[in-house]
Amino acid sequence: MKISQDSKPLGKVKAELMVVVVDQETSLHSVDDSELSRLLEGVVGGFQKERLKGEYFHHFQKGHTPRALLVYSTASMKSHNLWENVKTLAARSLGVAASYGFGSIAFVLNHKEGSAYVGKAVEGFCLGAYRFDKYKKSKSGDKDPSIRIVTRSADASESKRRIERYRVVSEAVNFARDLVNEPGDQVYPHRLAQTAKKMAAQRGLSCTVLDEKQLRKQGYTGLNAVGKGSVYPPRLIVLKYRPKKRTKKHLALVGKGITFDTGGISIKPSSGMWTMKGDMAGGAAVIGAMSAIATLQPKTAVTGIVAAAENFPGPHAQRPGDIFVAKNGKSVMVDNTDAEGRLVLTDALARAGEEKATHIVDAATLTGSVVRALGTAVAGIMGNDSNLVQAVIDSGVNHGEAFWELPLVEEYKDLLKTPYADLNNIGGANAGAITAGLFLQEFVPEGAAWVHLDIAGPFILERKWKYYSEGATGFGVKTMVDLAERFHEIKKS
Repeated sequence: MKISQDSKPLGKVKAELMVVVVDQETSLHSVDDSELSRLLEGVVGGFQKERLKGEYFHHFQKGHTPRALLVYSTASMKSHNLWENVKTLAARSLGVAASYGFGSIAFVLNHKEGSAYVGKAVEGFCLGAYRFDKYKKSKSGDKDPSIRIVTRSADASESKRRIERYRVVSEAVNFARDLVNEPGDQVYPHRLAQTAKKMAAQRGLSCTVLDEKQLRKQGYTGLNAVGKGSVYPPRLIVLKYRPKKRTKKHLALVGKGITFDTGGISIKPSSGMWTMKGDMAGGAAVIGAMSAIATLQPKTAVTGIVAAAENFPGPHAQRPGDIFVAKNGKSVMVDNTDAEGRLVLTDALARAGEEKATHIVDAATLTGSVVRALGTAVAGIMGNDSNLVQAVIDSGVNHGEAFWELPLVEEYKDLLKTPYADLNNIGGANAGAITAGLFLQEFVPEGAAWVHLDIAGPFILERKWKYYSEGATGFGVKTMVDLAERFHEIKKS
């Protein structure tokens, strides 16, 4: 999608569809054209008196530039803040443009207050234009329109920077969405590793991939334990970004990369199992985030680690009751083979410690419990460092990704006890998201600040929501990138 900045007077902006957003509290547009001013004044009055509901469309006479005006009101959009509403309306305007065959859109943010929303509009356009239709014989045929973000001339330089930054991050989100939306027979551990290596080569990142033999030789036991039932052996993917100037802080982004999860011997019900092609959404988010980080070049060293395996039943699959010893020496009894994500993350967390990470953020579609508690719009968050937890929450707020902190209740550790090993891999019927976090905490490298993100709720959508279509959301990419950009400001608790 072609997105550019324009500071011309509105009467001289060349676009077929002009889009204006009206908000009761914030002025986003400034009108320097008398005809347009009169028209907008009447439209705003219509919104205020509730004669108009939500939007207004006007087709100008033939030969007029723009050909049409689309005005949105945020008055009825109270569920989200103005940032999210601007994104949603930008995405919505794409559908209007397509229905009229318009090939260009001018999105007006030329008021002093409007400049803060330039990046949000870009994000709305990029994420709203996303389609995953490569396997459909009949495709939509819609071409992405060219987008002009109209700003004040005084804001032109900063607006161009924001356009580029949000374009890069949004493309990384869509990259992660592609990975999650692909069928499991197309994205298995080796293929996911190949994709990461290709991206790393293009972006100038270093990439190391450990195969099943190297994992065994180096003592990474979780991935091989989970992956031995599949014909596709596991991989540990390590992506490294290092800034030009060395820093004391080192952020590790860790992702669960179960490319398909049948549940193993403890097999899942068949209903909805197809969504388990997305059980690698945490890993996809890490790969996507690392792609954007490589381009944006924050001040902090960042390592992305993805534990990729496929969890299948088979003649060699791990059984309930099997015991393995993790790399940190703790033994784990596998009470339920469908609680496999935490097992592969033991290896990824160990690698984060070997990379000398001072701060670790892991993202995983880990539990159904968190979905039952928080639904599909909010992810769970927990960790051992309050400053890092709050920093992640703040980064999510900045970009429309919501997190709710859950406590790591010390006494619930008793639920992970078993007479046969140091830990059981599940904690019983209650507090499943918390006991999963407590399990992971046992494998966090000593001294590291750590946060766990359970993204099982928002990683995929069954119906359109805000500026997302059905399917994968790429949840976590925006938060991770923002965190990396601001990371030099964060202190350990």
